[in-house]
Amino acid sequence: QTQLVESGGDSVQVGGSLKLSCAGFGFTFHLYAMAWFRQGPGEEREGVATIDNYGNFRTSNSVKGRFTISLHNDKRTLYLQMNDLKPEDTGMYYCAANYGRGTSLLAEEYKHWGQGTQVTVSS
Repeated sequence: QTQLVESGGDSVQVGGSLKLSCAGFGFTFHLYAMAWFRQGPGEEREGVATIDNYGNFRTSNSVKGRFTISLHNDKRTLYLQMNDLKPEDTGMYYCAANYGRGTSLLAEEYKHWGQGTQVTVSS
């Protein structure tokens, strides 16, 4: 059974940093495209960053230059390094996976989802 488990969410102040992790179980990790999404209160789910094992990656304009997505295949783990955090980065952050390659930031293109980890940025 495919399972994604996020961790690393916390409450931080403006300008702070966090590193989120997503451990994958029950699937061939290196054959999947992986992504981070977030959803703020009353907002739609937004694609933040995506990466696959074919050298493709993509970051949304709202976080470009501040967030970095990476993979560690041996550890079956996806990461999101978040720097210079802003209040608008507050939300539940979800890890997602889909078989194959690609850099889509559309939620409907991902089949597997984690339960999320909460990030709160306060001024």
